[in-house]
Amino acid sequence: MHVRSARRTVLLSAALAGAALLTACGAEGGSQASDKPTAKVTVTPAAGSKSAKLGSPISVKVSGGSLTAVEAKDEKGDKVEGKLSGDGTSWTSEGKVKPGTTYTVHTKTKSGDGKESASDASFTTEKADKVNKLTNTPSNGQTVGTGMPISILFDHPVAKDRRAEIQKALKVTTQPQVEGAWGWVKDWSGKDRIDWRPKTYWPSGTKVSVKGGLGGIDSGESGGWFARDYDFGFTIGPDHKAVIDVPSHSMTLYENGKAVDTIRGSAGSPQDPTRGGVHTVRSKNAAETMDSATIGHGNEWMLDSKWVTHLTASGTFLHSAPWNKSIGVVNNSHGCFGMTTSDAKRAYDFLTIGSTVEVKNTSSTKKTDVGNGLEVWQESWEQWQQRSAVK
Repeated sequence: MHVRSARRTVLLSAALAGAALLTACGAEGGSQASDKPTAKVTVTPAAGSKSAKLGSPISVKVSGGSLTAVEAKDEKGDKVEGKLSGDGTSWTSEGKVKPGTTYTVHTKTKSGDGKESASDASFTTEKADKVNKLTNTPSNGQTVGTGMPISILFDHPVAKDRRAEIQKALKVTTQPQVEGAWGWVKDWSGKDRIDWRPKTYWPSGTKVSVKGGLGGIDSGESGGWFARDYDFGFTIGPDHKAVIDVPSHSMTLYENGKAVDTIRGSAGSPQDPTRGGVHTVRSKNAAETMDSATIGHGNEWMLDSKWVTHLTASGTFLHSAPWNKSIGVVNNSHGCFGMTTSDAKRAYDFLTIGSTVEVKNTSSTKKTDVGNGLEVWQESWEQWQQRSAVK
């Protein structure tokens, strides 16, 4: 009696279990959680990698759901900016991964049945055999003249087929808005350089911001990878300019387009005429020794000068020339514009880094190369635009 009851109980339990299993497996379009695939996140470069390849952005993709949030940071805690796709199934960083860097990617997802989940993935990129760096002019926070270009000098060569990508990663923002363009230049030092100049001179008071999302970009086999991004800004100061009229032995100083002072001086001799066109003040030095060897005149002289304003890299300067007894009467220098010591200081104080000095009516026929200083105004706007790597 008891045996048969137990046997019936076991059989009934087995039958009920079979019915339940059949119901769960046979239902179509049901609402059970097991019907829905869970959201699966894939991060590229692969999570756990110790030497992820360079040259690609961070990519996050999800299947079986959507991404609700993605936060990527490097080992310093700096956030990696990126963009989520319209359908929420992928996210891509704005820049590429940087060499020798560990990244952590935190994601939040929602599966097809509305279930939310979160996950973290980390990876480390390979180190670069060579790293390219840059030096920017003006420096961050500097106030400069209305003719100042943005000049970026690279430590190592930049391959021609890499220039367009590098140029696109450089962003200039101005307040107020100013039209301008990038151009590739060979610096006087022989290094590669890219400059940005406005179409016309800057308005005084302009605020300029430069961002370079270069980290993770390859500059070519001989140049190496960029390991970081760049961010600097500067301000355009008062509108101070100078115009040298060679035959009249004079330099007129202008403020906001109005003549405010005239200085007598001596420009280059007929044998060494002062270079013409519009020059940009690139640097200044309160005291300097004038060495003839630096401009191809051997050991002819070694003279001490004060209040030296540098124009070209090859040696076109404004400076005091106390040894010259014909200042303002005869043009007899070796290409510079020499003045009395007191007048040289007036010019030195008036002209800031980035101010322009135009040389008119010179007999010089030499074309000053753009890389021979900050000589972006030696070319017309149309000529300058041809230097861009982005057509």
